[in-house]
Parts: sequence; structure tokens; C-alpha cells
Amino acid sequence: MEQFMITIKNETGLHARPATQLVRKAALFCSAIKIEKEGKTADAKRLLNVMALNVKKGESIKVTVEGTDEKAAALAIKEIIEAY
Repeated sequence: MEQFMITIKNETGLHARPATQLVRKAALFCSAIKIEKEGKTADAKRLLNVMALNVKKGESIKVTVEGTDEKAAALAIKEIIEAY
């Protein structure tokens, strides 16, 4: 299992375009990818779940990746979040 905390730097947080890009990237991997904010957890492969977390700029989220390709998936998710 891979876990990391990351702070959202995007002005709009994880809404619309950044959330869509995150979900598209997560869907490329077999591993289960979860995002947690303030005790609420979302499946990173489901757009409405990610957007329901209402993650704003400056807030931190915990990403948990578990599965056969978890190292590659964790790296890709970290990169996509940092890119926005």
C-alpha cells in the first residue's frame, strides 16, 4: 500500500477540469485509489465522488493506493495533482 499527503495548489481546487484529469489518470491503473479529506473518502476513479469531497485550494488530502501497480499509480496521481 502506498499513501501520501498532498496539498492542492490549483485555484479552483479539485473541481471540474482537475478532477476530470485525476479520474482519467486513476482509471488507467488496476489498483484501488482512494482520496480522503476530513474523514470522508472517495474513489478516485469516480468523478462525482471526487467532486463531492469539495477540495479547495490550500487543503490537504490523503491518497491511498493499493494493488498490483500501486507504485506507478501513486506516482502518476501525485504528478497529475501537482500539474494543476
